[in-house]
Amino acid sequence: MKAALITPPNPWQEVDVHDSLDSTNREALRVPRAWRVVLADHQSAGRGRLARQWEAPARASIAVSCLVPLPAHRTADAGWLPLLSGLAMRRALADVADVAGRLKWPNDVLVQEQRDEPEATWLKISGVLCEMELGGGLVVIGAGANIDQARTELPVETATSLALCGAGNVRREDVIVRYLSVLADLYRAWSEGGGALDAVRAAYRDSCLTIGLDVDVHQPDGRVTRGAATGVDDAGRLVVRAGGLSTAHAAGDVVHVRRSQPPAGNTA
Repeated sequence: MKAALITPPNPWQEVDVHDSLDSTNREALRVPRAWRVVLADHQSAGRGRLARQWEAPARASIAVSCLVPLPAHRTADAGWLPLLSGLAMRRALADVADVAGRLKWPNDVLVQEQRDEPEATWLKISGVLCEMELGGGLVVIGAGANIDQARTELPVETATSLALCGAGNVRREDVIVRYLSVLADLYRAWSEGGGALDAVRAAYRDSCLTIGLDVDVHQPDGRVTRGAATGVDDAGRLVVRAGGLSTAHAAGDVVHVRRSQPPAGNTA
């Protein structure tokens, strides 16, 4: 796996593999070097967005963090890094496991266990946590994906795994290699900006299940906004229309309520 990751055109320069860590993000930030990848078979203190704890049995899931540069001239578009990370995992799971996911803003990957039932419940299979390195020049992108867990090994009823989706013969290593390869490609497009970034924005919007739904946005200050998610703007913020006004949310926990009527468009 290491050889596949550090072979051009992949930019990854070092890959550290651990049996167990407190958190791959924390380990990456202990020695913050651009293009470093940290993997662990088990995390004792894994974290998700909004400081949520994330746990899984050893060797049953993916826990991977990587450090990417944040150039000073690209900080205005930094809000897209978490979103393109979720997009990369969605593509990796589709390519390797043939599991078609959608994105819940900003970067949760949701899938349906009953693929032939359009109204089947969407369940979380992957999440991403991005954190800024203290010096400001690097971003650590941490991702987790459920691979082999049985129902009783999942932390909540709204989660699932590849095994529960009928893809129980997938190797974790193959998902990791594909995820980091796609992430590198999307990062290059983000770095280039212009039309390349516009293409990433369009791909994200096409994959985003949140757009067109009525949602509750639980904001960091405790307020909850309910409205129709009408799009994701060019800064990566979720645009929600409520009470005749549209508001762009850069942070918050989104709960899907139902499909809006009439369906909203896929742009802000």
